[in-house]
Amino acid sequence: MIERIGVIGGGAWGTALAQVAASKGHETLIWAREPEVVASINQMHENAVYLPGRLLSPNVVATSDLSQFDGCDAWLVVTPAQHMRGVLEQAPVCTRPLILCSKGIEERSGQLLNHVAREVCPDASVMVLSGPTFAHEVAAGMPTALTLAAGDQRMAEHVRERLALPSFRIYLSDDVAGAEVGGAVKNVLAIACGVVEGKGLGQNARAALIARGFAEMTRFGLACGARKETLAGLSGLGDLVLTCSSTSSRNFSLGKGLGEGLSAATLMSDRQTVAEGAFTAPVLRRLADQRGIDMPIVAAVDDLLAGRCSVDEVLESLLSRPPRPEAH
Repeated sequence: MIERIGVIGGGAWGTALAQVAASKGHETLIWAREPEVVASINQMHENAVYLPGRLLSPNVVATSDLSQFDGCDAWLVVTPAQHMRGVLEQAPVCTRPLILCSKGIEERSGQLLNHVAREVCPDASVMVLSGPTFAHEVAAGMPTALTLAAGDQRMAEHVRERLALPSFRIYLSDDVAGAEVGGAVKNVLAIACGVVEGKGLGQNARAALIARGFAEMTRFGLACGARKETLAGLSGLGDLVLTCSSTSSRNFSLGKGLGEGLSAATLMSDRQTVAEGAFTAPVLRRLADQRGIDMPIVAAVDDLLAGRCSVDEVLESLLSRPPRPEAH
């Protein structure tokens, strides 16, 4: 029975999920590394650092002590992708449902996050919660739909009953790889769409980039064992469209700054929150090259972030590619 939920990660998305989990009247414990976040949540019922202006349920309690998660019946993991392994290694041994809400690929190992979680927590029931979500909208109770992917569908149904609300709809899937690939690849493509916006190339160009980017996502996903219908669903195409269309997306706004002529180093140093696509791009390109998967947009974003090419050189390279059948 899931009565007490723990949320590992005190950023905007973790805070929004804690608000969702607490809305049914049960205590929700949220872990944050920053003392000021813990103090803000416990004293003012607000995450003034990452989600200012949103009053949180009194059932949300913050801590900086991971050992307290031993008393939680399910964990939502919302850390930045590159820190997930390290945080889980510091936490108590998890034998409970472990719901991954971060999006990315571990850079050093090239693994999807569900594989990382299974290595660190082999006795946990690992699931992936992913879809088109902006944290401030979820925290405000605005309508949202997501995919919960798990091998154990009975346990996934139990988790859905604990988290789902009329405004927070959860659809079940057993395609864990598909749910993860969509969430990881779309962050890189959102940077590219931001470049299009910052460069003032118009809506036609952005629509074309989304469509061709989705083709890259599909090629990579199929190579990872994902199913086409998952990639065309909420955690794939749905998340891609949202992230590629708004400056509320950290990745899109990073790309927009690049298109406007700012350097990646400057843009990244000014950010309080993480644009995961910047870390996913090089490992995604490496994996694509190793597997012989054609991903020119991903490669272009990697070149741009690494400073190997300018925005104009990247655009010239993409626009000069030879024509080919659309299905390829």
